[in-house]
Amino acid sequence: MNNGQQEVNTRVRDFIKHFLDCFFFLNRMLAKLIGFVLGMSVCRAVQDGSPWPVREFRGAWIATVANIDWPSSHSLTTDQQKNELNSMLDRLQSQNFNAIVLQVRTSGDALYNSSLEPWSYYLTGRQGRAPSPYYDPLEFTVQEAHRRNMEVHAWFNPYRARSGSNSTSGLAPNHMANRFPRYTYAYGGNLWMDPGAKVVQDFILSVFRDVVTRYDIDGLHMDDYFYPYPVSGVEFPDSHTYLAYVSGGGRLSLADWRRDSVNTLVHGLYSLVKSIKPHVKVGISPFGIWKPGHPHTIHGLSSFDSLYADSKKWLELGWVDYLSPQLYWEIDPPQQSYPALLDWWLQQNKMNRHLYTGNYASAIVVKSWPVNELVRQVQLSRDRRDQLSLGNVFFSAKTFSHNTHRIGDTFKSGEYSTPALQPEMTWLTAPAPSSPQNVRASADFKLYWSSDSFHTVRSWAVYALRADVWELVHVLNRDTMEVGVQGGYYAVRGVNRLGKESDAVTVHVDDIYVGVVGK
Repeated sequence: MNNGQQEVNTRVRDFIKHFLDCFFFLNRMLAKLIGFVLGMSVCRAVQDGSPWPVREFRGAWIATVANIDWPSSHSLTTDQQKNELNSMLDRLQSQNFNAIVLQVRTSGDALYNSSLEPWSYYLTGRQGRAPSPYYDPLEFTVQEAHRRNMEVHAWFNPYRARSGSNSTSGLAPNHMANRFPRYTYAYGGNLWMDPGAKVVQDFILSVFRDVVTRYDIDGLHMDDYFYPYPVSGVEFPDSHTYLAYVSGGGRLSLADWRRDSVNTLVHGLYSLVKSIKPHVKVGISPFGIWKPGHPHTIHGLSSFDSLYADSKKWLELGWVDYLSPQLYWEIDPPQQSYPALLDWWLQQNKMNRHLYTGNYASAIVVKSWPVNELVRQVQLSRDRRDQLSLGNVFFSAKTFSHNTHRIGDTFKSGEYSTPALQPEMTWLTAPAPSSPQNVRASADFKLYWSSDSFHTVRSWAVYALRADVWELVHVLNRDTMEVGVQGGYYAVRGVNRLGKESDAVTVHVDDIYVGVVGK
């Protein structure tokens, strides 16, 4: 080959090399531009573009009364109780639950250290006896659940004084039945406090105040027990309280007076919580039928007339942040149709609060429901997201933690296959979360960022760009600042305790180029 030909070949090689260098450079610049544009629109893409909801309340009731869920026995040691709870939380976290509703007051008792009420029998086997070695179950639960990015809603039964017995024998001296014997009644095999007695109402509010003040809970929750479920032929024995009201000039009928007494507690609870910690959510899970005939196909017990619970009013007036009507019936039977009742409740939501429907997971055991019934119910709830049907709460937790009839596997592979952030309650306030700082990616495919120095972040949300949709792939606690990834585009956002997200920092990771491409 002559010198001229060699020079031509050299120039061709140089040209090709220069062309390829330019090509790869432009390709990287284009990738950065795409990432920047997508990063600028991450909030919109995350909220609206996903084929499944990335914001959804996924809760489970952890019932402690009668040791239904936890602790499984009142004879467990402290370490056994802790291990059992951690195991339950681990399983729920692995199934992408993001909230628990823990029963901390079953019947005038406390599953936490209280100066007002005695330690629970279900915790130690004797009312008033503290755990030994000592620990505070509610404090422990808050720490462990938050470490797993799960909200803790403290669940109270306000008026039930004893479950399974109508005797005061064995109750601790500071139990409310002993504090207020005049307003303590045996009814239906249980003990009940008089909801119409102001001293009882005031005491219950003081219990709420104590817990909201001292514990870092995310929500305060009451269930369907207000006045007791009626016993056929037996009147609730509060006549002397009602007669005292009438003698003082009261003009309401007995039924209206009872409802007004419950309304006073509900409204007082909401006002109290917001005056102490405005960010703490208030939720109630009433019996699922307000009145028969609402809607017109519905038959069954009336919570309005039998439990004196005007739950429709609480929702209409915004006395709750969320309502979880217990729709413990199947989809198809018209007498108590799940979708018919859900639609009716949504129509009452004039203040645009959230509805997290209560679902009867235990029915797969006690009523032989197929697991798919519950899957379909969640799907029906999701179909109504635009009406603020934004989640579900299952009774009870052990159905999922024990994976009964593989219900946990079914949800994990289907409806709960990806994590979810809490729906944001825009009417509540908390400090805005900080954006992640110093976000960077390493050659070994890990993302890193700095800790939140402002203490406004509860969790970190990590999204991956797949096709043209940002998918939530990780929700990490505030103390975790790294995560393993694969190649592609990722976005990291801070999340505060109310679910509000910061601006995103978007990162491109591959084997050629690693770096921040958008914010």
